[in-house]
Amino acid sequence: MFYQFLLNYVETFGFLNVFKYLTFRTGLSVFTSFIIVLIIGSPFIKFFSNQKIFNPIRDDGPEDHIVKKIGTPTMGGVIILLGLLISVLLWADLSNLNILFCIYISVSFGLLGAFDDFKKIKYSNSQGISSKSKLILQFIIATIGVCFFVYFVDFQEINNLYFPFFKNLILNLGWFFIPFAIFVIIGSSNAVNLTDGLDGLATVPVILVAACFAFISYVTGNIVFSDYLQIPYIEGTGEVSIFCGAIIGSCLGFLWFNAPPAKIFMGDTGSLSLGGSLGAVGIITKHEIVLAIIGGLFVLEAVSVMVQVISYKLTGKRIFKMAPIHHHFEKKGWPESTVVIRFWIISIILAMIGLATLKLR
Repeated sequence: MFYQFLLNYVETFGFLNVFKYLTFRTGLSVFTSFIIVLIIGSPFIKFFSNQKIFNPIRDDGPEDHIVKKIGTPTMGGVIILLGLLISVLLWADLSNLNILFCIYISVSFGLLGAFDDFKKIKYSNSQGISSKSKLILQFIIATIGVCFFVYFVDFQEINNLYFPFFKNLILNLGWFFIPFAIFVIIGSSNAVNLTDGLDGLATVPVILVAACFAFISYVTGNIVFSDYLQIPYIEGTGEVSIFCGAIIGSCLGFLWFNAPPAKIFMGDTGSLSLGGSLGAVGIITKHEIVLAIIGGLFVLEAVSVMVQVISYKLTGKRIFKMAPIHHHFEKKGWPESTVVIRFWIISIILAMIGLATLKLR
């Protein structure tokens, strides 16, 4: 919005040419969203506390959570989304289909998460929307977004699935790409949601994934760099780096308040929105498999839940002391800070592996 306004005066004021550079606007996006979240964070936390918008604690969770985390405000995802959206609206090219797709996914999944949080708060339990209803709503939202995106996107190879580490290993999914893309968005959204169980646990990995994909979207949208790295060139994809920058800044600002001991939780409002947004970015850049590598921690958390459920239904036995897997290590006696920092380390390693796939082909 502000970016388009400034372009009208580029001919008059030459110094405004700097706003044409993606790297400059991405930096502005990070800084803007970070400052916005820092400014509005404390007033929102105070308001949520006064309104008793508290996070319901799982009865079957680690015992110390009931003591330490009860009475902590939730729905901090509202703060993240405000910082994210304002920053994107200011610095991104709103005529770019990729940006519109990202905004749609982040807002719609954020609203779904807010409704889920609202039900948890209203009925004072950790259930919220039923899993079946949530999946159905996620499917409807993702289907609408993906169908519109595929119909309007100007990229002939949109249906292709590119495999990392291989130069020419490409699978044309045809019409199956639509259900595949829907699966990526829903899977990513729920995986981040499952990871968001400890102070700062999901926030830092989201920052790392967004940072990696800010770089990936930039090189994918640059014909010189994409040719050098032998990855598909997709015109206009570089603009997504601004959206990723907004995620980084918003999450950094939120981490200021979410660092142990957390003053506020992001809730489903934030986790569903951020996860869905990362899935959308993976689809836009045609790096869906790389997303699974860089976001491997989220995959691990989701798989641990699926394995636990399947094992219990088939054998009546649980593989983990508690799922998602971060609670398993808490049950084993690891302090919360130890679990969080070690999982951050895993995320850093996976991010480096994911970025290495761009060159190792």
